[in-house]
Amino acid sequence: MNKRVANADAVIGRVKDGATILMGAFGSCGVPENLIEALVRQGTKNLTLVSNNPGTDSYGNGLLIGNRQVKKFIGSYVGSNKTFEKLALGGEIEMELNPQGTLAERMRAAGAGIPAFFTPTGYGTLVAEGLEVREFNGRPHILVPALRGDFAFVKAWKGDRWGNLTFRKTARNFNAVVATAADYVIAEVEELVELGQLDGDAIHTPGIYVDAIFQGTNYRKPVEPGPKRKRAK
Repeated sequence: MNKRVANADAVIGRVKDGATILMGAFGSCGVPENLIEALVRQGTKNLTLVSNNPGTDSYGNGLLIGNRQVKKFIGSYVGSNKTFEKLALGGEIEMELNPQGTLAERMRAAGAGIPAFFTPTGYGTLVAEGLEVREFNGRPHILVPALRGDFAFVKAWKGDRWGNLTFRKTARNFNAVVATAADYVIAEVEELVELGQLDGDAIHTPGIYVDAIFQGTNYRKPVEPGPKRKRAK
């Protein structure tokens, strides 16, 4: 069993217009850079992009958004992407915001075969509009549907030809959960190792979830700037 492909361009042709893509990453950490750049080159349109955040103007998901390839963004944090802000306020891109934990659980539930779940988070807010409400232990909960994708783009630290993956520290973030919740999972890794070189106890995503894997190149790994507070005089 060999799930290796040469590079991102060798597999990105599977992604067609209108696809829903679950994207690993949190800010600029754990971003599947090679897959995103290959998708930009391919020019696939009308995508529904599911990710914690829309990236920055010049990196990550922001490349797809800036290239007008995304029809709808589902996430939990808008961040500092000025292009996304302009498109969203101008009605040029659909936006669905979820509480961060709810977004993660929607995908985890899809991976576990659970069609929906109740959560107290979001009750009484715009997030809850139109959703079923039920009370548990005296507290109201809303019924939230699971969220599954056509594809998942995953970035890992190490992997083998069977698709077993090991993530490095915080780069694990959403990558591990999106890998369970898509029909076709593509993983790019910093290092593709031989079978048996991964510590069995350190495999975070078993290869059963992964359909294609390749070793990425030229990772930028920028640091996303945070808010700056002026020093008191």
